[in-house]
Amino acid sequence: MTPTRYYDVVVLGRSIGCLATAALLARRDFRVLILGQGSRPPTYDFEGFPLRRRTFTLLAAASPVWLRTLQELAQATTFKRRTKQLDPMFAVLSPERTVEIPPESELFAREIEREFPEVRQLVDELYASFSEYNAAIDAAFERDAVWPPGSFWERFETNRVVRELPLINGETAQDLLAKFPTGHPYREVTTIPAGFATDLAVPGEQLPPLALARLHGAWTRGVHALPGGESELESFFLDRIRAHGGEYRLAQRAQQLVVRRGQVVGVLEDGEEEPVGTGSVVSDLSGEAVADLAGGEGITARARKDWPRLTVSAGRFVVTLCVPSRALPRQLPPESFLLPQGNTREHSHPQNPRRPVVHLQRGPRVSRELQRDTEPVEILTAETILPSRGTLTLLEAREAVLSTLRTHLPFVEDQALVIDSPHDGLPLWEMRNRRRHEIDRIHLPGGVAGPEPMEYMWSVDTPGFLELSGEPIRGPIPGTYLVGRTVLPALGQEGSLLAAWGAARAITRRDRTRQKMRRQMWSKIETS
Repeated sequence: MTPTRYYDVVVLGRSIGCLATAALLARRDFRVLILGQGSRPPTYDFEGFPLRRRTFTLLAAASPVWLRTLQELAQATTFKRRTKQLDPMFAVLSPERTVEIPPESELFAREIEREFPEVRQLVDELYASFSEYNAAIDAAFERDAVWPPGSFWERFETNRVVRELPLINGETAQDLLAKFPTGHPYREVTTIPAGFATDLAVPGEQLPPLALARLHGAWTRGVHALPGGESELESFFLDRIRAHGGEYRLAQRAQQLVVRRGQVVGVLEDGEEEPVGTGSVVSDLSGEAVADLAGGEGITARARKDWPRLTVSAGRFVVTLCVPSRALPRQLPPESFLLPQGNTREHSHPQNPRRPVVHLQRGPRVSRELQRDTEPVEILTAETILPSRGTLTLLEAREAVLSTLRTHLPFVEDQALVIDSPHDGLPLWEMRNRRRHEIDRIHLPGGVAGPEPMEYMWSVDTPGFLELSGEPIRGPIPGTYLVGRTVLPALGQEGSLLAAWGAARAITRRDRTRQKMRRQMWSKIETS
């Protein structure tokens, strides 16, 4: 059947990688269509409370690839006005101490002198090294290269840049922290934020050293927040896509990829009888999922033989609490990492899976009429990493997260108005007069019976390019491109943006007219 509708590019998914790719291609005059592919919005509503499906921190705000994307969209100044710098950037809370990381170097030095005077010199040396490493990585990522490279010329271009990168000659993450005494708590201040920022299912201390330096650098080089969180970022991209003639149907999904003569030529939407014609399909799915959509047709011989093997080894389990502002300590920062008692390597105790480390986000603040008064309520989003084969089950995870919260915020659970997780399938807890009322998920707006899928964290059987990559940007079927967390999982959010830039570059280079237009566009940007 010959399609009567045609788009240059069809994008499947609503992740930051998909949206960035779509915005760049729409800006370059490609006709773009986005299908949500079953991805749910970042938040869901319960009686006016925005409950979150996932945490979101704009860690890539200082990345060269993010800044280059904003420049090409002509939104660098506009977007900067939307964000605000966090102060402190984050805090690590253990039962013994609270460590805040402020953006000012002088205040940071005082904090280290107060909490860790015995390693003050080592901390100075560590951050001097991190600063040097990240400057070199910035210089590499500023280059218009493809990460990870696929074709001969891409490897030629990227390998010229790679020579300038540090930490790719066999060093380990432990080498970066080797001078710190074994079990010293500052090791966890360094590795735990990085462990939550990556999409690799490994503890922070086992990350590739370049990834550890990059991810900890993302947390300490100035963290910027969007007041509306991930929803605001999604709206920003969708506005740009629409402004450049793109279309989106986020509630729709592709039922099948149409492959002809070994090349993807169309997408059949769910519920439609006629496919949409296209020359390229971009997705944040894994390569295996893309191949399944095509029914196994069109997979190249090379992909069948050498495709990297990735497995889901953990998920991001999230619990949301709606708490009156009066019940929260003023000094609780927007971003915290909570270490439960007796679960830190500082004391050489084995980790207790039922008392996990929690990444806690505070905000936004919402107003809701309670009786005759209007009382501000804040949203707390608590995230922990749940291994696929751990001893902690999905049904036990909510209680485990709350047990860690009780250690640091003992009255919060009693004061909470709503507690819920979309990932365990258990009822939402609504608190009335200090009594818990359970509301089945099927009765929530847009609710479904059973648990929703978590965001996956991946294990790569044979680490790819620089130990950072998993799957290639070019998918297993010619004409398909991958921009999800499976491409550069070690680098987290920045990895998705690098994949998005690489996919947009590869698609643009197939079209000489658009490639010429892009050169002219950049000439204007550079000379303005």
